[in-house]
Amino acid sequence: MKTESEKLSPTRVKLTVEVPFDELKPAVEAATKKIADQVQIPGFRKGKVPSKLVEQRFGRPAILQEAVNDSLPDFYQQAAAEAELKPVGRPEVEVSEIPGLDGKDEGNLVFTVEQDIRPEITLPDFASYEVEIEEPTVDEDAVSVRLDELRERFGTLVGVDRPAEDGDFVSLDMTATIDDEEIESVEGVSYRIGEGNMLEGLDEALTGLSAEETTTFVSKLAGGDRAGEEAQVKVTAQSVKVRELPEADDEFAEMASEFDTIEELKADLKAQAEKDAEGNRVALARNALLEKLLEELEIPVPEQLVEDEITSHLENEGKEPGDPHGEEIREDTEKAVRSQFLLDEINGSREVQVDQADLMHYMTQLSQQYGIEPNQLLQMLAQSGQLEQIFAEVQRSKALDVVLAEVTVKNAAGDVLDLGLNAEDEAADAEGAEESEKAEEKPAKKAPAKKAPAKKAPVKKLAAKADEAAAADDAEAEEKAPAKKAPAKKAPAKKAPAKKAPAKKAPAKKAADKDEAEKAE
Repeated sequence: MKTESEKLSPTRVKLTVEVPFDELKPAVEAATKKIADQVQIPGFRKGKVPSKLVEQRFGRPAILQEAVNDSLPDFYQQAAAEAELKPVGRPEVEVSEIPGLDGKDEGNLVFTVEQDIRPEITLPDFASYEVEIEEPTVDEDAVSVRLDELRERFGTLVGVDRPAEDGDFVSLDMTATIDDEEIESVEGVSYRIGEGNMLEGLDEALTGLSAEETTTFVSKLAGGDRAGEEAQVKVTAQSVKVRELPEADDEFAEMASEFDTIEELKADLKAQAEKDAEGNRVALARNALLEKLLEELEIPVPEQLVEDEITSHLENEGKEPGDPHGEEIREDTEKAVRSQFLLDEINGSREVQVDQADLMHYMTQLSQQYGIEPNQLLQMLAQSGQLEQIFAEVQRSKALDVVLAEVTVKNAAGDVLDLGLNAEDEAADAEGAEESEKAEEKPAKKAPAKKAPAKKAPVKKLAAKADEAAAADDAEAEEKAPAKKAPAKKAPAKKAPAKKAPAKKAPAKKAADKDEAEKAE
């Protein structure tokens, strides 16, 4: 097989491939047998029809076409490997010559492939790199925010005789219709104005509405068979309530934590905030490094790949291709693709290894962003087959941490910050994991370092762990004291330290009990 490569752009190549008939011949024989196995000809048992008779009955061109269709993916893969391509997206294949149509077993199969590829990225010397971050501070306001969030969990919903305002809790009935056909309806749903997690326009419709009052508005349905279609929505406010917060005193401290006084609780909240701020310095430095790299490095992206990502995003939101929202997200989509290319290049240069602890730590952070339990999120991802994607995200994140250990990080005052990362330790961890994997492999089938078997093993273990998650999580929650759970958690990368509340699981359970009692009343 002969392959010629032509670079059309930094992110696209054209391959011209010639395959001699001798290399295509096994595919022709397989195609003949495939057809013979599928047809019934009088006088012959199924699958025992002679090749010559198959060719006479169906014609040599049909057999050759079947052979080309079946063998083309393998020939393309071989050509891409010979050209050392790093393909992304879908290839565009065009067959220009098919040999043997004249009845002679000679000539070449000729086809061309246009394929988007990853751009070549030249990474900088990270040891000479500097980034600056604004250190998160822990002051009385940060403690107050955490205390208020804790008080909200133990607040009491009280009805008010006035129009609803932002932040109020409304018990509502809602019906959606399209052309006078009722599509969906709900009753007695509790909703907090301003959360924005239901229909678009609901917040505006409820604001100013008193108990027992009704209004209508137009909104696009977010789910169901008619998702994305505009519907007339009728909403009735059954009641309007506000959350009254308990006094921040010793009695509250005893109820919400293991402490006896409010001062002890505040001291614990401050300690948690300081711990989270320490962890957030790493997140801030990571983001600053990524932004600087994206700004300084030239990383072109394939246009078709961006279009495919935008189309997929629109489909997930129930929007048609060409929707104006596609242009609104184009810049962010291009940046996300550039970031992925960059992090994959860093990962490839450092051969970063990921273990189950890394995956579970990432799952904890992700679950905090979505507001659900890590084990519940783990089960959802396992069921939807997204664990491999999560693994890739963890690997990219860890690769960035590896090079961050080499970078000089300073605060606004110019002081060099110690983030607790050690470049030598990170490199040793990666090397140790790689050596361990090599020792487990058979000598005759030694895999390249970049394709170490560690890539899939943690994912399989994680999927198995998902089956036992719920029961284990419940048992663990009962054993731990409320005020001591929060310090063990690290704030997710994108959250500010002041927004994380302490004792998150246990107080929430008590508060939920109160809310249920109030609804029952």
